[in-house]
Amino acid sequence: MAPRGADLPPVQLAAVRYEAPEEVHAFPFSVPALRGFAGIDLEASVTLLVGENGTGKSTFLESLALAVDLPAVGSTRLSADPTLEAQRRLARHFRLSWRRRTHRGFFLRAEDFFGFQRQIARARADHESEMARIDREMAGASGYARSLAMGPHRASLTDMSRRYGDNPDAASHGEAFLRLFGSRLAPDGLFFLDEPEAALSPQSQLGFLAMVKDAVASGSQFVIATHSPMLMAIPGAEILSFDDPPVRPVTYDELEPVRLMRDFLQAPERFLRLIWSEDE
Repeated sequence: MAPRGADLPPVQLAAVRYEAPEEVHAFPFSVPALRGFAGIDLEASVTLLVGENGTGKSTFLESLALAVDLPAVGSTRLSADPTLEAQRRLARHFRLSWRRRTHRGFFLRAEDFFGFQRQIARARADHESEMARIDREMAGASGYARSLAMGPHRASLTDMSRRYGDNPDAASHGEAFLRLFGSRLAPDGLFFLDEPEAALSPQSQLGFLAMVKDAVASGSQFVIATHSPMLMAIPGAEILSFDDPPVRPVTYDELEPVRLMRDFLQAPERFLRLIWSEDE
């Protein structure tokens, strides 16, 4: 693990304690990460949740977002999301300790970002369609009258352009994600992110890391579930492994994704030989 920066601002959410129910054999209480789990201390401004798919890191993060009552980006409120009923049950068994309570921040899942992009595209098309209808139906009216009627739609389109760019459809997923992420960041915020690298190229991941660095410097705290060795390298981050329960802190060099990526980049042909044999 990279050395923790002594000058990092104090965290807001300091600890999460878990009180297991009597019945732990059904989801979500049966996820592997909850076996023997009593809680975690969040001592760094960035906490990284790592582990293979199915270990429970996303379930834990979703439940924690519910317990904190963070708003979700690009989806319905977490408390009303029908897909998160199990996570709501788990959230009721979390006990939170705060150093300073914040009401700024958000929860963002990669799939919510892609859904949000579709929402923005639909909303832009609806406003443009309404402006075209007004132009047709008010063809005989004065330009001032047409301008007044179109005003709310123009204002909405201008706000979308300011937030998400003039043509979001022309932007890459990485560019759109970074624009959305940057537009929602606020000082002294608390941000939970589930696999943000899904929308990001390696180059965009570096841009994302720069944004996290600036946000931490302004007093923000992050909890990020990730498979990305690049994100796992955030200086000063606390890395919590969800492999081999219970959840425990690990160093960067211990991480299997890091070792695997290093080995692959040093000798890709050795790995690919196992997948593509020469006689295929």
